[in-house]
Amino acid sequence: MHLTSYTDYALRTLIYLGSKKNSELARIKDIAMIYHISNNHMSKVVYELGQLGLIKTIRGKNGGIKLALNPKEINIGAVVRNTENMQIVECFDRKNNTCIITSACKLKFALNEALQAYLSVLDTYTLADVLTNQDELLEIFRFHELNA
Repeated sequence: MHLTSYTDYALRTLIYLGSKKNSELARIKDIAMIYHISNNHMSKVVYELGQLGLIKTIRGKNGGIKLALNPKEINIGAVVRNTENMQIVECFDRKNNTCIITSACKLKFALNEALQAYLSVLDTYTLADVLTNQDELLEIFRFHELNA
């Protein structure tokens, strides 16, 4: 399965925020700059992560964003489910399905089983699991912040 760039950016944003020490605030423009993503696109990602209750937005001059939950409480599978369109083939979409073999097709069952297995693996990971190299991540982020 191939994740959309939107989901990729959501996961990268969570990794960036999770790598911060002591819930240090980050700015959208800094995350966008580090990952070479437009501010506009990053704002949409951050907005949805806020709507999902994964990040907290603090407004004002000294504002920014930070994780709203402990990294151990942020499940990677849940993030993917909430940011990704899980209709990997047309027949998964009951409203817009125009495939003529849907009623007899057995492939959709195999694809659904594969999708569930994929998500099942992601469900075993939390953000904390992908932050076990926090110091290395911080070094990479600092390097890119200094050289931007």
